[in-house]
Amino acid sequence: MKAIGYRQSLPIDNSAALEDLELPAPTPGERDLLVRVKAISVNPVDTKVRRNATPDAGQARVLGWDAAGTVEAVGTAVTQFKPGDRVYYAGSIMRPGANSELHTVDERIAALAPRSLGDAQAAALPLTTITAYELLFDRLRVPRDGGAGQTLLIVGGAGGVGSILIQLARQLTRLRVIATASRAETRAWCLALGAHAVIDHAKPLAGELKAAGIGEVDMVAGLTQTGAHYAQIIESLKPQGQLAVIDDMPTLDAMALKGKCISLHWEMMFTRSKFETPDMARQGELLAEVAQLVDAGRIRTTAHAAFGIINAANLRRAHALIESGKAQGKVVLEGF
Repeated sequence: MKAIGYRQSLPIDNSAALEDLELPAPTPGERDLLVRVKAISVNPVDTKVRRNATPDAGQARVLGWDAAGTVEAVGTAVTQFKPGDRVYYAGSIMRPGANSELHTVDERIAALAPRSLGDAQAAALPLTTITAYELLFDRLRVPRDGGAGQTLLIVGGAGGVGSILIQLARQLTRLRVIATASRAETRAWCLALGAHAVIDHAKPLAGELKAAGIGEVDMVAGLTQTGAHYAQIIESLKPQGQLAVIDDMPTLDAMALKGKCISLHWEMMFTRSKFETPDMARQGELLAEVAQLVDAGRIRTTAHAAFGIINAANLRRAHALIESGKAQGKVVLEGF
């Protein structure tokens, strides 16, 4: 089967950073779906793994943790899906990625794809949707249809996670949603997705909030450059506020949170599949719920840039855009 992978960690402008490969087709385990991949999207985790995790000598690693496709076969213990079903999912960081013609995924973390979306539009959603959903409801523990009178600040509102978090918070809670963006096009994007207001994260956040008449906020979702914004985030939070973080930092001074009794929450959407937690199937369930919201017209795809067919050259372009820090929404690729 066709696949795209890498054999050594290289800068993305090196033609060997991602290569076109021919690999054996995978065999589904007892709880697996064998999926013919139709479309994928690219996330920051793809670039981080490529840069930092060198495969064993002579081996190639396939990336990709967002896919939409058609079930070709199912394992002996599969109960929820059948061949011919159209699914979308993010997969597991512990297994080969979905940048391949055929891919296996545990049925518990997959769902039927939204009927109203094409493959590429559907592939844009899973990883960031799971991240945003878990951050909002499992980490910050905002009640469904709750949060009235409270404000959520989303740092990095135009990125993949921010783009779906804005929508989930607006559609499923009563929070006031403030996003950050630093360019005219990303500001307009956040407002179109439903943010009540947008402030500039290139300027001190606390000052921007005050200038907008908002003041301190109850919750912050730190989605990007949290280390650089950390002091301003703390200043912007109310006493006993909450901070939820997804990005990677060398260190994080938790003592700085003590004065305001700010609680810190980490979100990593791969945790459930990595450890096969008892509630692992919750990810498939929430993707099914969001598919219904999409088909009802309440949630829109976050696909923003289409980079053509799934091959090494186009994936290198996609990785370069992600690494630039200027990606808006999601980058998608479709077909082999």
